[in-house]
Amino acid sequence: MVVMKFGGSSVADKEQIDKVLAIVRTRLGRKPVVVSSAHKGMTNALIAAAHAAASGDTNAGEQAIKKQQAVAHELGCPDALLAPFYDEIRVLVRGIALLKEANLRALDAMASFGERMAVRAIADYFTRKGIKSSAWDIWDLGFITDSNFGAALPLPGYETAMRDAVNKLVPKDTVPIITGFVGKNEAGEITTVGRNGSDFTGTLVGAALGSDEIEIWTDTDGVMTADPRVIAGVRSIPEMTFAEAAELANYGSRVLHPSSIYPAVKRNIPVRVLNTNRPEHPGTVIVRDTSDGREALTSIAYDDKQAVVSITSTQMLGQVGFLAKVFDVIGRNGVDVDMIATSEVSVSMTTNGKNIDKLNGAIKELEQFGKVVVYTDKTILCVVGPNLSGTRGIGAKVLAALSGAGINIDMVSYGADSINFSMVIDDRDTPKAVATLHKALFE
Repeated sequence: MVVMKFGGSSVADKEQIDKVLAIVRTRLGRKPVVVSSAHKGMTNALIAAAHAAASGDTNAGEQAIKKQQAVAHELGCPDALLAPFYDEIRVLVRGIALLKEANLRALDAMASFGERMAVRAIADYFTRKGIKSSAWDIWDLGFITDSNFGAALPLPGYETAMRDAVNKLVPKDTVPIITGFVGKNEAGEITTVGRNGSDFTGTLVGAALGSDEIEIWTDTDGVMTADPRVIAGVRSIPEMTFAEAAELANYGSRVLHPSSIYPAVKRNIPVRVLNTNRPEHPGTVIVRDTSDGREALTSIAYDDKQAVVSITSTQMLGQVGFLAKVFDVIGRNGVDVDMIATSEVSVSMTTNGKNIDKLNGAIKELEQFGKVVVYTDKTILCVVGPNLSGTRGIGAKVLAALSGAGINIDMVSYGADSINFSMVIDDRDTPKAVATLHKALFE
């Protein structure tokens, strides 16, 4: 069995869906299970409709409906196929407008329509084109989550529930087209696993069903040596380890969702990242252990819009447990820390700029320990590779390249036997820094 996840750009319109059809046809002998995102731009349109409805616009859903209708008409789907969903969208819009509030529960319900409509249109089209298919809301196949709206996780035991449901409900001669990104809690309320979470859904489904491989179909030739939107001339990485992929995902890789790799790691299932527009390209395979003789470096990643918290205090000198007290405050306030650097009298840490409200709540408590300064508009810039620690001079080469380009480094983090050399720079320097490092390290 192979689980194939297709992103929004891969199912954007009929032209792209025809490519998906041809790709799936080549996998029929491997018993494919397809996980689909919404059509490109649909989730944004639905979220925008919810916010407009909260401002009183009772017709806010019409633009999203027209967008879906255009794709469905291209595919030749009957109007009745998706009409009930259009009605549900209108009802939800009126409810949000009445309450004048688009909370996380409402946003998840609204966003879910993108995937739910897409899988039905695609399954209908596939069946008429000779690949017998059926559309499934993933919760009907045993995928039940917690109630953390906007970032839900499947409940323990979902793997067994999914295996049983798929074996019982999906005919052996049928390709299931399953909604990515969404779920339901035990109360029957719709949840989502976070934006771009269809990758995560794909690996969760692959892990549950014990697939031989998980394919993530995107619009790039696998994982690249840098962000192709920033750097021309990047190249595809043939293979990498789960650990490298996790580092790149956590620090801004534009291919993989940050959480997507972990279910595959747990089950040791290879993940292959492929290009829908160039299916003949081998892409990138992500496995537990790669072959010997690989280059020292894999890729450059970055995560912008970060905040840096710096605490300076003489209380740190020789005081056991000082950092424990600091991180107790950080943890209680729900601040997620990515990178840390310490000295005898200071500690600096980074967190996503979206956490600034939580961070502000922690600052008053942190000021009991010393002077607290917060710097915003920062980027974590990472060089990732399997043989960093065993290759002389890479750190010097990285720092010299950035210095030569006039780029200041605020923080550096590199642990023993680490595969990630991380730095903090200003957001405004990010494009220049990535280009400089790519040229110095990969060209």
